[in-house]
Formats: sequence, C-alpha cells, structure tokens
Amino acid sequence: MEQKSFFETLFDLSFTEFVTTRLIKLIFVLGIIFSALAGLKRIVWAFRFVGFGSGLLSLVITPILFIVAVLLVRIWCEMIIAVFRIAENTGRLVELQQPKAQ
Repeated sequence: MEQKSFFETLFDLSFTEFVTTRLIKLIFVLGIIFSALAGLKRIVWAFRFVGFGSGLLSLVITPILFIVAVLLVRIWCEMIIAVFRIAENTGRLVELQQPKAQ
C-alpha cells in the first residue's frame, strides 16, 4: 500500500490514514519547548516579583518540575500513539480475515 503525502492524508475524508502518527514528534517537541518556557517564566517571576530567596528556591524546584512536565507529555504522547497503533493493527487484522476474491 502506497503511503499518501501529508496533505493527501490531512484532507482524506474517508479517514483511512492517520495524521496524528506523523505529527506526534512535533507535539512532543512543542511540549518540551512550552515546559522550558514555563520554567524560565517561573524563575524570572520569582526573582523579579517575589524576592531573591524565592528566586533561588525556584532555581532548585523548576528543573524538577520541568522533568516531571516532560515526563507527563511523553506519557500522554505514548498513550495517543498506542491507541492509534491499536486502530492500525486492528484494521490490518480485519483485512487479513477477509476472504480474497478470485
């Protein structure tokens, strides 16, 4: 079976191909970027508006929160891919079970 281009898949009204499996890497990278930006915002906010001590505490806590956020994004992406792979494999099993026309 020939793989369709991204835009062919995107505008396929029969939904025979999945776009999400192609975009999941981008979604994960965006999750990492947003987590990093949120961490930097937290550190800057702590130093600027709360105080030096809170800024130092934020420097210790924020990397831990960043790792947790990236882990949660990764788990979420893996759950999405698992569901789509189940759907793809189920479709293949159905195709294999159908009698071949002679």
